[in-house]
Amino acid sequence: MHITLTGNLGSGKSTISKIFAEKGYEIYSTGKIQRTLAAERGLTVLEMNKLMETDHSFDNIIDETTTKLSKEHKEDLFFDSRLAWHFAVNSFKIFLSVDINEAANRVFNDDKRGDVEKYKTRDEAKANLIARAEAEDSRYKELYDINYFDMSNYNLVLDSTYASPKILAGIIAKEKAAYENKIASGIAPEDIPSRILISPARLLEAHYDKSRKDDDDIFDTDDVIIKRTGSSLTLVRGSDTVWKAMNSGYEFISVKEA
Repeated sequence: MHITLTGNLGSGKSTISKIFAEKGYEIYSTGKIQRTLAAERGLTVLEMNKLMETDHSFDNIIDETTTKLSKEHKEDLFFDSRLAWHFAVNSFKIFLSVDINEAANRVFNDDKRGDVEKYKTRDEAKANLIARAEAEDSRYKELYDINYFDMSNYNLVLDSTYASPKILAGIIAKEKAAYENKIASGIAPEDIPSRILISPARLLEAHYDKSRKDDDDIFDTDDVIIKRTGSSLTLVRGSDTVWKAMNSGYEFISVKEA
């Protein structure tokens, strides 16, 4: 089963991809292709997104290649791509989520993104990330009639705001294996609900320094409900449970979307 990874801008998708490349996965990244296309035309990534709103040939190239690769390759591929989850066949679909302020901080301090993604201030980076997300979401709705930020699209929604890339990669591997076991046992994919794992600290807008010595990083519960507005998450129910998970040092808590 292939892995398709998408998510919020600045969520750390490229770093996770590198970890899985070290594990032996072949990586297919459309984000790199899009940045290359922008640089070749002297455009910012946002300007490239605007161009793609009217010239759909770029989208078609990426989408057709994704489907073709996923069908032809027998070995597992790792797609670091906005819409590979929609086009690749037989994939474990992951959405990497991150708080917008942390995303802006990462992008602002990342000197490896090239001149097309350099910003004078963190606020400028944040505004650009919001604008890019809105532009992409609007284009996907128009072209494919999909809601990119709808968590039910994905098998796993994983929060990268505080957890290290190594921990995130480990969680992805474990959750993929658990999902494959369910499929192997005869459960239909459509009957397996989305697994949403969010940092308790993010939900409570708090910081904590505790770390667990146990291998279990997930506080599993059915008590916590969140509401999503775009890429922002709000805690609706279960604050006491979230506090318990945070004070016990858990990296993640399982939640459900209202």
